[in-house]
Amino acid sequence: MIWRGLDEVRRIMEYNELNESNNSQLEPNSEQDDNAKLKGYKIVCAKLGLIMCVYFLCRLAVGWVSSLIGRVFSGLDGNIFGLISGILVILFVYIIPLLFAAFIFKSFSDYKGNYRSLYRKPRRLARALGTFPATFGLGHGVALLTLLASYLITRFLDVSAYIDDLVRPTVIEPTTSLAGVFAMIFLMVIIAPLFEEFLCRGIMYDALKPYGTGMAILISSLLFGLMHGSLYMLFYTTAYGLALGYIRYATGSLFIVTILHAIVNSIGAGALLLTTLMELTSEANRYVNTVYTIFILAILVMIIVGVAVFIAKIPAIRKFKIENSWTQIGPWKKTAWFFASVPVIIMMVLAFNELAGNLLLGILIH
Repeated sequence: MIWRGLDEVRRIMEYNELNESNNSQLEPNSEQDDNAKLKGYKIVCAKLGLIMCVYFLCRLAVGWVSSLIGRVFSGLDGNIFGLISGILVILFVYIIPLLFAAFIFKSFSDYKGNYRSLYRKPRRLARALGTFPATFGLGHGVALLTLLASYLITRFLDVSAYIDDLVRPTVIEPTTSLAGVFAMIFLMVIIAPLFEEFLCRGIMYDALKPYGTGMAILISSLLFGLMHGSLYMLFYTTAYGLALGYIRYATGSLFIVTILHAIVNSIGAGALLLTTLMELTSEANRYVNTVYTIFILAILVMIIVGVAVFIAKIPAIRKFKIENSWTQIGPWKKTAWFFASVPVIIMMVLAFNELAGNLLLGILIH
């Protein structure tokens, strides 16, 4: 018994010595791995900043080229000019930034032969589509809060002219012709969901995912919001991005988020069509006004129901926790490293100039 006990003690001591030896070897490696991962995260943040810089410069290019065409071809038919403008938007706002993002992240080679799985239908498609009321309610609830905040600001500060330009819902502005309306609807319902989801919930999300799924959802949603070019759209599209990013994580597919994005945009497209008909029609104006009123009331009901559904789903959302694959650095430090990146700083300057420059100037003047 004594010898057996001593033998057991000896084995335990050898086991502990072996563990201590392994730990002493692993600790430096673990620290090196963390440093390498932090370096990789900084590189990803810089690349995301570059993508957004290219995006904002492309938005400026659309305005410059359109203005140049308007001056050179002053007698150009409005429908033809609208078609050219639409082509310019597709090229500069969607295709060029997406190709640039795919190039610097080498995403097309990574996704090669994998598009079918990337756009696979979720196992519970009906349940995934059932998230639409909560998604719609969250996004448009934030939109209403933005309009309320802008109203309160104009009550206390004399910046109403700047607020009107910045936070009004530009998505439903009427255009000069039905041809232009249908071109805009095509962009909103087909082109925008396909390109924006592949860029934001595809390339950007996948690039950030190794450094924490929560940060991947948060940063890709913020960039998605900045891409929409106004303070009004910034807040509610960021909220939409958070919901779509969560659904992308839960389903592992771009299929459902692209469909949901298209459905949301189709509602805005319906409002665009009705407002344009009210501008262009005379005899049927009364009927168009009636349909428009019913449509807007239906949207308000959908928002109320959607907000209620979202609140009801909060307990289930809390239970379905997002896994964090990189816990060595907290979310605040990750956020700080993101905004400390030089390309991201340049991106924020470009976004600031487009989204809020005139607002701050107006506040300073008054």
